[in-house]
Amino acid sequence: MRSTPSLTDRVMYVIARHHAEAVYRRFMAATRKATEVQKQVLAAHVRRNADSDFGRDHLFDRIGSVDAFRRQVPILRYEDHRPYIERVCNGRLQAMFGGRQRVRMFALTSGTTDRPKYIPVTDEFLRTFRRGWNVFGIKALLDHPQAFLRGIVQVTSRMDESRTPAGIPCGAITGLMAATQKRLVRKYYVAPQCTAQITEPVAKYYAIMRLAIAQDVAFMITANPATQLKLARTADEHRERLIRDVHDGTLSFELFVPAQVFASLKDRLRPDHERARELEGIVERYGALLPKHYWNLAFIANWTGGTMGLYLQDFPKYFGDVPVRDIGLLASEGRISIPMEDYTPAGILDTQSHFFEFVPPDRIEETNPKTFLCHELDVGQEYFVLMTTASGLYRYHIGDLVRVVGYEGQAPLIEFLSKGAHICSLAGEKLTEHQVMQAVSQAAGRTGIGVTGFVLAPRWGDPPYYMLHIETRGAGDEVLEELTAEVDVRLSTLNIEYAERRRSLRLGAIRGNALPDGFLARLDHEQAESRRRGNEQFKHRYLYSRPGEDAAFPSRQALGSTGRPTE
Repeated sequence: MRSTPSLTDRVMYVIARHHAEAVYRRFMAATRKATEVQKQVLAAHVRRNADSDFGRDHLFDRIGSVDAFRRQVPILRYEDHRPYIERVCNGRLQAMFGGRQRVRMFALTSGTTDRPKYIPVTDEFLRTFRRGWNVFGIKALLDHPQAFLRGIVQVTSRMDESRTPAGIPCGAITGLMAATQKRLVRKYYVAPQCTAQITEPVAKYYAIMRLAIAQDVAFMITANPATQLKLARTADEHRERLIRDVHDGTLSFELFVPAQVFASLKDRLRPDHERARELEGIVERYGALLPKHYWNLAFIANWTGGTMGLYLQDFPKYFGDVPVRDIGLLASEGRISIPMEDYTPAGILDTQSHFFEFVPPDRIEETNPKTFLCHELDVGQEYFVLMTTASGLYRYHIGDLVRVVGYEGQAPLIEFLSKGAHICSLAGEKLTEHQVMQAVSQAAGRTGIGVTGFVLAPRWGDPPYYMLHIETRGAGDEVLEELTAEVDVRLSTLNIEYAERRRSLRLGAIRGNALPDGFLARLDHEQAESRRRGNEQFKHRYLYSRPGEDAAFPSRQALGSTGRPTE
């Protein structure tokens, strides 16, 4: 099945492609003079907000160089910005921004504490964010020209999940990006933006695949590879119902779809007897209904770095040998890198959008560590990234650890390794050690169960989950079950992205494993003795970052939230 674009679309495509190629050429030209480009970007960000409260508090009027900027502004985390952001939430834009600027929305993401982060999205920030996507998109399409003017499977979330006291919408920046995308591109989204309003996860995945499976899809693009697999598995698990819906022009799970969303989708739900017969033939031939059988995909785009790469081992089963392109290191705070090739998480630093500084991992805890600029990095070395952005964040320590793998001109090629040492992200939840400590403390207080030691460790599976290794003075299985379930509830309260991944079935429930009393103390002692810095500087780790770090832990039959032993 291959769609035929209209003459109007082909003409609009030529115009749009010409513009996108110009954006790409400017980006590549900027890599050859990245040092000067970075100075210009910093100067623009400082000048734009010099008369803001933050600008006056940090004497922006005295900043005329990179060195002056480093002197006037310390390395900051979100909590340092929070007082200014809260004033913007209440309607005082001047707290962070100069005149004639507006805040379109706040991008919500999990913070290091029990409160989410609110990242302001200004017009300038949106412009730079979109430019990065344009560069990524045109290069991916130039490398895979068979994808032009064909269907796109994209999953977005709402940009207006809530509102600030001043009425500014808060949610996912993907929702705003989809709403303001060029009309020509929006036309080829097989699932309209309103599907973001479907909150029941299976119903949302099903609705998207019901619309998509009848179309000529060229590529799938989501941040999280777990979402790609959820879409494919949902279609296969409900294949009989799905084929019937395609044949009849209906949508199962209608009860879980908001009425206004269903009304918007109705015109797209036309009976397609021929496609239904094709899908039935696929099931008869293969005994399954998988994307590699019913679509001719040009490529798939999602994160592949860090723990996200673990999902790729299941891709051939569902998608065949389709190329996979990393979408780059990007977050609500902004885009950091833009990959230019398939099968690698490495991308070129987006030097046109933000001002970047880098700190070696062994120096990041210093009060005022020396920072390095993009042209000063050593290939093969690891660094934490600091960002100064158009959203009012300055020298912002985002917590991302990257490795430099090469250079394109003066711009480094970087690949994402992990969040900081005290953060774990199996499915994009960015769980922090502080949140884990809070959750266990709250759960122990709520249940009255005495906890003498614990470690939360990521485990790979379908879906992945966390194992709570815990010492409770010989408490029985029922007690362990109760405590484990309560920790899961507390984490969902403390971390909005953990809650969303649990709700969307991309993370499984926490499982519990009772450890012998004193095991963790002995382990800490052994690890402390093996380190050069000595026992007095050793700190117990409550959260492990990578699957497999707990492989040597003794294990009883682990208990899930049902109380039944798990494999």
